[in-house]
Amino acid sequence: MDTASTERFLPPDTLRSTANLTAAAFDEAADDRLAFWARQADRLHWDAPFRQVLDWSDAPFARWFVDGRLNVAYNCVDRHVENGHGDRVALRFVGEPGDEQAITYRDLQEQVSRAADALERRGVRAGDPVAIYLPMIPEAVVAMLACARIGAPHTVVFGGFSADALSSRILDFRARTVITADGGFRRGAPSALKPAVDAALEKCPDVTTVLVVRRTGQDIGWVEDRDEWWHDALAGASAKHTPQSFDSEQPLFVMYTSGTTGKPKGILHTSGGYLTQAAYTFWGVFDHQPDDVYWCTADVGWITGHSYLVYGPLAVGATQVIYEGTPDTPHRGRWWEIIERHRVTLFYTAPTAIRTCMKWGDDLPARYDLSSLRILGTVGESINPEAYRWYRRNIGGDRTPIVDTWWQTETGAHMLSPLPGVTAAKPGAAMGPIPGISADVVDDDGNPVLPGESGYLVLTEPWPAMVRTIWGDPDRFRETYWSRWPGYYFAGDGARRDLDGDIWLLGRVDDVMNVSGHRLSTVEIESALVSHPRVAEAAVVGAADDTTGQAVVAYVILREAAGRDEPDLAEELRRHVAVEIGPIAKPRHILLVPELPKTRSGKIMRRLLRDVAENREVGDATTLADAGVMDQIRSGMAAARPEDD
Repeated sequence: MDTASTERFLPPDTLRSTANLTAAAFDEAADDRLAFWARQADRLHWDAPFRQVLDWSDAPFARWFVDGRLNVAYNCVDRHVENGHGDRVALRFVGEPGDEQAITYRDLQEQVSRAADALERRGVRAGDPVAIYLPMIPEAVVAMLACARIGAPHTVVFGGFSADALSSRILDFRARTVITADGGFRRGAPSALKPAVDAALEKCPDVTTVLVVRRTGQDIGWVEDRDEWWHDALAGASAKHTPQSFDSEQPLFVMYTSGTTGKPKGILHTSGGYLTQAAYTFWGVFDHQPDDVYWCTADVGWITGHSYLVYGPLAVGATQVIYEGTPDTPHRGRWWEIIERHRVTLFYTAPTAIRTCMKWGDDLPARYDLSSLRILGTVGESINPEAYRWYRRNIGGDRTPIVDTWWQTETGAHMLSPLPGVTAAKPGAAMGPIPGISADVVDDDGNPVLPGESGYLVLTEPWPAMVRTIWGDPDRFRETYWSRWPGYYFAGDGARRDLDGDIWLLGRVDDVMNVSGHRLSTVEIESALVSHPRVAEAAVVGAADDTTGQAVVAYVILREAAGRDEPDLAEELRRHVAVEIGPIAKPRHILLVPELPKTRSGKIMRRLLRDVAENREVGDATTLADAGVMDQIRSGMAAARPEDD
């Protein structure tokens, strides 16, 4: 990893001189961190000023911008109209079937006002939880903002989740109102949502109102006196609605973590601090300018869709693309076609998606004019150096900075990232904390590690967008995030400081394997595999082994241009890992697979791969985009096992 650290990409000269965030911001934040955050809060409209920037007296329970009052929806919509930008396009919606819609800030103001009035007419008041289960359509944004407008906290449940997952979240959140749709379009066909709601609500007797967006026109079940069409509810509502003023700590939303076998954690984010940091980081990390066209490919069901598709971009008055479908429908050049058509300048996506595009070949993006792009971003997990280089070369034309952002559901907004006008970025490195954020890499005793050493990534000071608590379980909040080292927030990520002092993420500490006493990061081995010219993507897990404690098992997708799978390719890849990292890191098994088990957001479900590697029954796979992938992987592993070394 330290070898790769010698490669750097300098900011373009034009960006260096005009960037929103310059090197001076680091000094400004270091001189007086709280004063720095107070200035960032001035980006928002406050109905009543705050009297204190931070109250940390009841740590780890924070209060930011104490006694300040504001309305999140007003800050994201109304004030832009009032400032003369009502005709600016807020959302350029692209449906998977090809339908498009341009929604201005004035249009958005009317729709949000009608939706807020409709919710109030149905008894929803400030503090009443609302569950949202929608596809990637404009109504999802409108529904979130309408809840914020009336002070009703929302939880957005990803449309790929099962009825059981939906019901567990509704019950924990105690929502009595659900906003959903008949369905959405996915991979060229309607994908139903309403049946999952109907099944979930069999366990949720307290839900009294279900508003249904008509998107696909599918036949759906209907419960009289509970279900109502969204368009009918809005048609009967007023387009004039006065936003209420709320305390800065008014609950804004709860985002439930997923992917674990235990009870999902409801991560609570509040209003003033969250919106301040979402707006500041969007403006600074993406260097947003008024004429930019921004596109984040995340679903609103995830925290990225909240912070960098809804609240952050709209708070600064951005124009952005939202796309309903997948990157390969109706063809594999769909993303690049959209960028060319809408002249996208800022593009934010996940490393898993980038590696999938790598697998499809360089010729696809080369068919499109991507010259409008000026900044690229990555989110969701660390990007391996080879994917970083491919992204910069084939999508960015070897000219665009890449902001490789590290943050979490719990942090609410960007924490570590290169700055596009400042940082000499290294492929695959998170580099360091952005201005205003305090982070470190520590050892088991909580002491900072030396350059060249690995440890645990911690946040050493509170930040505005931080999680306030786990919904309904403050003890679990304290124990989960704040108990390992007093005063330090730790959510489970390992990290390494290179010899320059820059930070590289190593993945979850539970994704660090112990092989014959050696601690190996799955991220490092995956990066080594993907650096081979024939490999597009890899996922590595540790499997129990009687001799070594754990053994390395790798699942590998080849690039489509790689040709046939020669019998000795797996051994060639094992040798490649030995050269890149060391013989101890050589995988025991390398299984060539056509696809990896991913959720519809692109997240690799490594626990399912661990189940296969350890020859046990595969756990719940209901959230996978393609459940059939696991059958192929299981059969492949069964064939490979007789060849154990």
